[in-house]
Amino acid sequence: MYERYSFDAEYVRLLEDGDPATEVHFFQYFRPLIRIKARVRLRGRADIEEDVCQETLLRVIRSVRQGRVSKPERFGAYVSGVCMNVILEHARRGSRYSQFSEDQPEIPSRDPGAESLLFRNERIARVREAMEELSSRDQELLRRIFLQEDDPDDVCQEFDITREYLRVLLHRARSRLKTAVNQRDDGD
Repeated sequence: MYERYSFDAEYVRLLEDGDPATEVHFFQYFRPLIRIKARVRLRGRADIEEDVCQETLLRVIRSVRQGRVSKPERFGAYVSGVCMNVILEHARRGSRYSQFSEDQPEIPSRDPGAESLLFRNERIARVREAMEELSSRDQELLRRIFLQEDDPDDVCQEFDITREYLRVLLHRARSRLKTAVNQRDDGD
């Protein structure tokens, strides 16, 4: 078990000045603690433990030499915080570039393929052609309600009809459009 060390402004000043005895103490005191923390957080990935340890010690020494340690009495907590940041960076880096095994099936794309885009565009063209065969009233109702998404109450007011009758007119217009599209599909 480790003896806790009470850090103070003098210790941080000596470390900042590059005192050899203080640097040796710093490395000997924190190295095992950082390795334990890395082992627990990174779940035994020994190849990364040493990297985390060295990176943490290097960052702390740089910060001390640049005078960024504002509360020397909390130096242990400062080192622990730097260590956690380094661990999290390594964990993110590891998950970002994870490789799939060679026998892993490919993940299908959610984007439509070229063939489905072609069929979709052909279908849109057929619907547009079929719409042209409908009466101007049916075209206007379908366009306003389904394409422009106008408010049904505004459409009812313009056409001087009730909401119930609008529902009937839309049903009939959609049925006629479906019939016209199916006739085009059968004709090809």
